[in-house]
Amino acid sequence: MKYLNNEFDLGAESDEDASTSVEALEAQLGAVRERLNEARAQIDAPQWRQLALQEGRLLVMLEKGDEAWSSAKSCFDQFCDAKLWADTVEAARIMFQSGHSDSLVALGHGVWLAVTFPVDPELSVALLQDIIDETPDDSDGAAVAAAVAAYIVDLRAEGKEHESLSFFTNQMLGAVARRHSSIENQEAFDQWISRLELNDPIRFLPRLRNVVDVLVQDNWWIDREAIQATLPIQ
Repeated sequence: MKYLNNEFDLGAESDEDASTSVEALEAQLGAVRERLNEARAQIDAPQWRQLALQEGRLLVMLEKGDEAWSSAKSCFDQFCDAKLWADTVEAARIMFQSGHSDSLVALGHGVWLAVTFPVDPELSVALLQDIIDETPDDSDGAAVAAAVAAYIVDLRAEGKEHESLSFFTNQMLGAVARRHSSIENQEAFDQWISRLELNDPIRFLPRLRNVVDVLVQDNWWIDREAIQATLPIQ
């Protein structure tokens, strides 16, 4: 899987390996930047957009947080203006991973857009997993995020992707239940799901909005009402 793997592990087993890995990443970054500098921004070209996002990913891997934030924020703004929502969501996740002081604000934006628009279900699940990782063990917000992840997979994924992501989100829900309420068996799990109303999207989707509002506070970079007004179903 592309987004749910530990893609930022350098995999180094020694100082020498680490140095080699960093050198390889620096070389990749140099090549990406050289290609980006060869021509003006080409927002309409998917290859150019992925190249621009790759710069941010590599900077995160190299632990150059400020540069990663700046690169990804530029992508976020451009892609958002062009209504390229899937790429905007990717940029938001890179901003979150940069470790910037506003990284949780970026996570909130990414989650809101990933739930609002039918972007890659695996990317959506990855962002919701990020929320789980950022919330206390006893937080209902983690349970809500896990329930939404499972719901999105059922809505958007098909075939083998649905099978693998459903397995992942079921494991996610189980892990959240254990840390939230020490759930260890199916009967207790079913009761937990019912008690927290995690089997009813009419109940848990509005609660996710509350979680996102806590992350973003009043620091919205997008006009949510204007975006929602463009949706075919209000």
